[in-house]
Amino acid sequence: MTQNPLPSKEILLELYRRMLLIREVEEKIVQVYPQQEIRCPTHLSIGQEAAASGVTTALRRDDYVFGTHRCHSHYLAKGGDLKQMFSELYGRANGCAKGKGGSMHLVDPSQGMMGSSAIVGGTIPLAAGAALAAKMQGTDRVAVAFFGDGATEEGVFHESLNFAALKKLPVIFVCENNFFATHTPLSARQVIASIADHGKIYGVPGAAVEGVNVIDVYQTAAEMVARARTGGGPSILECRAYRWKEHVGHNYDFHLGYRTKEELDAWINRCPVCFIEKLFLEKKLVSENELGGIRASIRGAIDDAIAFAKASPFPEPEDMMTEIY
Repeated sequence: MTQNPLPSKEILLELYRRMLLIREVEEKIVQVYPQQEIRCPTHLSIGQEAAASGVTTALRRDDYVFGTHRCHSHYLAKGGDLKQMFSELYGRANGCAKGKGGSMHLVDPSQGMMGSSAIVGGTIPLAAGAALAAKMQGTDRVAVAFFGDGATEEGVFHESLNFAALKKLPVIFVCENNFFATHTPLSARQVIASIADHGKIYGVPGAAVEGVNVIDVYQTAAEMVARARTGGGPSILECRAYRWKEHVGHNYDFHLGYRTKEELDAWINRCPVCFIEKLFLEKKLVSENELGGIRASIRGAIDDAIAFAKASPFPEPEDMMTEIY
């Protein structure tokens, strides 16, 4: 349990709604994906919801977010349109990327969700560039790069850290450390145990938090955002969590041998959604009926979004090469 004073009930509910929306959307994807109507590959964030929810709740709407291939969480937590997201997954023309990007390329600039990249480490220099633009324009907007632990082995991670530190850019580098680059554990790839420590050589402060505790994620992110917004420069936030499903797809994959069912079960027992639900009930902040009402409302919105997507048109063949630069 977090040791800091709890945020307000309003913020706690917002953290919960964002996490639960991500969880319910991705559980629905698990349910409908075998129907073969969603043809793009999907990378799920089930078990990792607290990172996107905690960080984005600390941001303003006009702050910039850049998501990874595992971007449903980033898009939804930043306020991306649910109907446009499902339309994109179903390859429809009114999807957020007009049906051309699929699951890995969600975008909603109206909410500051500037896009997502399937390139490992691709978000990092984009966020640094957005932060540089914000500084040159004299605004106080903050940029956030989400990336996985595997991206810290790309040269652009270190180049961007150095540049961001040199220019004191308002950027937060958020590593969703789920301990595996596809199937290879972090311990087999790096000597340094903490991703947050990578910034020390560049003078970039970092913090590692348990990515199942959305309150700690939010409070740590809020401090980093406030520092960046007032000219303090970049930070690294390492959120240690665990993806429940396979690297890409809707199944469990412990049978592949790179992790065990016992390890997976231990992390499932630390579910980030259950963590905050338990807090609500223990502190008598929200009743079980209220929690059920929030869940029912989200599930209704998801059903409406899927119906909207399925009733939407596919892109026309002549539009295949438009918006390509």
